Amino acid sequence: MDRLSVTDLGTVLSVWAHPDDETYLAGGLMAAAAANGQRVVCVALTAGERGTDDPETWPPERLGAARRLEADAAMAVLGVREHWIVGMPDGGLDAWGPVGARMVGQMVDEIRPDTVVTFGPDGTTFHPDHVAVHRWVRHAWEERGRGFRLLEAVWTAEALERFAGLHEEFQVFMSDARPAGVPADALSLRVALDGPELDRKVVALRAMASQIGPTVDAFGLARFTDWVAEERFVDAAPATRELAIGLEPGHAPRTPELVTAHRR
Repeated sequence: MDRLSVTDLGTVLSVWAHPDDETYLAGGLMAAAAANGQRVVCVALTAGERGTDDPETWPPERLGAARRLEADAAMAVLGVREHWIVGMPDGGLDAWGPVGARMVGQMVDEIRPDTVVTFGPDGTTFHPDHVAVHRWVRHAWEERGRGFRLLEAVWTAEALERFAGLHEEFQVFMSDARPAGVPADALSLRVALDGPELDRKVVALRAMASQIGPTVDAFGLARFTDWVAEERFVDAAPATRELAIGLEPGHAPRTPELVTAHRR
């Protein structure tokens, strides 16, 4: 299989746990596909109503409502016109396995995507909700005979090394475990953003002020911008991944395509 470009993805279904997951991990990809005229549907299984350290100021019903508005604003910046928030319980997805798997399957059957984009097995940060969504999407993919491309967001070993100090300083990972990271030449798609495309992603993220404001303040805008400037994906299909890392006899390791978002 040839290396991927955004155009190759066709109709994209982007499935995540909380509002802001999608913009952090695939905002550039979704914006590029939407600008190219492809259909992009973005789904968050929860409203992220428990995503606060200050539940007195932000009780779940208030924060959930605010995060829905913030997500609408972020999707408008990215040009994503179809955006759903399902409303499952934030922080409790692991207990809803059969229900969640069925919901994701129904979304796939309704939208009939060419490509589904979601978390990798480690949920990027080991958040249990992220890991649950990964499992549900994988189940839908397997149950439907792998009838669509499944792209999973991953860390590269290079990115983990580069941002190791930041990750430890701000306790990014919700576990004592750490991602292993994949070699850069194992990526199926790499979306590298700069200039207006990177600005757009940062503006979309900052529209989610209840979540992103404190992070930007802690990191500093320059460091935050650098941290979100690249999106990395592997194709879940084993044959594709073997080809990407050069395991097929007679093939040298491939260099992933560097994809930059289409400019308006």
